[in-house]
Amino acid sequence: MASVAPHAGTNQVNGWGFGNYETLANYQAGIWRYLGNSAIVSLLTVVLTLLTSMLGGYAFARFRFPGRNILFLLTLAILMVPYATLLIPLYVLLNQVGLQNSLIGVALVLTMFQLPFSTFLMRISFEAVPRQLDEAAMVDGCSPFGALWRVLLPAVKPGLITVGLFAFLTAWNDFMAPLILINDTERMTLPLAVSNLRGQVQGVVDYGATEAGVVVLALPCVVLFLLLQRHYVRGFMSGALKG
Repeated sequence: MASVAPHAGTNQVNGWGFGNYETLANYQAGIWRYLGNSAIVSLLTVVLTLLTSMLGGYAFARFRFPGRNILFLLTLAILMVPYATLLIPLYVLLNQVGLQNSLIGVALVLTMFQLPFSTFLMRISFEAVPRQLDEAAMVDGCSPFGALWRVLLPAVKPGLITVGLFAFLTAWNDFMAPLILINDTERMTLPLAVSNLRGQVQGVVDYGATEAGVVVLALPCVVLFLLLQRHYVRGFMSGALKG
């Protein structure tokens, strides 16, 4: 309601309408550019997170190797490191490899912070699947990767959807990483663009355009969650009743 209501000093002064959305749509490079940037970062983060956490969870759940539990605990230990403290070292590292001020660099950073929880969730999802399934597949001639692809992935689909949903929500709404890593207005993500729009005129807050930006940011998250909530709940329950 606030995004379409009249506000003094905004593009929607009199009556109800979509003037605030016009301000948002025409801000600097345009809302479609920022939506596209956010979509690229979010999709890359989801794909990289799903791929790495799936393989990591499968390895931790199904293979026995020296130092397995120590390596898993070290992976989880990343959760204890404050997010902001790593951004400056990561900024220096990405600058050295030419990925600073790039959407790919932002996606890599967000993927790294998603991996501990995602790997943990995929491990318990794989552990909830009876070993007899992949053992039977290997007896029938499947390799470990073939058993993973043909047998285990369909069984852990709720866990994969939960990991993907978490990765998308985090990447879509993240403000800190783009703020530190992106300095080109053409490559800003939508949260960063909305923050800049908020105080664009001599520090005066444009509440109408800010509320419009919040609505645009929230809609994909709400729609995805409503569509996938059944799988989301099942993914969190994976392994809860194991045995």
